[in-house]
Amino acid sequence: MKAEILEKSNKLFLNLGFKSVTMDEIASSLGVSKKTIYKYFKNKTQLVDAVTEYIFDTICEGIDRICALNMNPIDELFSIKRLISEHLKDEKSSPQYQLQKYYPKIYASLKQKQFQIMQTCVIDNLKKGMVTGMYRADIDVQFISRIYFNGMLGIKDKDLFPLNMYAIQTLMNYYLEYHLRAISTEKGLKQLENQLKLK
Repeated sequence: MKAEILEKSNKLFLNLGFKSVTMDEIASSLGVSKKTIYKYFKNKTQLVDAVTEYIFDTICEGIDRICALNMNPIDELFSIKRLISEHLKDEKSSPQYQLQKYYPKIYASLKQKQFQIMQTCVIDNLKKGMVTGMYRADIDVQFISRIYFNGMLGIKDKDLFPLNMYAIQTLMNYYLEYHLRAISTEKGLKQLENQLKLK
């Protein structure tokens, strides 16, 4: 039952927002009483914390599987983007913004974990790109990895990128292309063009 609660809450939070969804709505959509949810989560904050952990762990496991395939660095980034897009496909309410505003401690903890995981992943990707000749040899790996992380957070800022102007999937596509055009060699750009044709 706990897994079902997490799965359903995840969908509702991504679709309607962390603040907007009530425990009553979660219980109703599962066809159970609120008391059943409180058996596993003592309050909504604990449920929000568990759901963000659940999403984070699920995406991290998927990224690890992709990295283990040892594909070229550009295809790897596109595969990771597709994985994240699939998990966040119901995101219609800028959940990151609501998390930051209404659950700042959970947001800060999640951001720190995201940074650590992304740093490792992006740095490995950048090094692989330099070795394979797909990325420029003169890039500053630490700087680029931090800029990339900052940009990924930035495109979810609904004040900068209002949802009525930009779908999150579109922003992710634009941002990944922007990132890769900045660091790719001619060989890398050819691979990027191949990926862009698949969209």
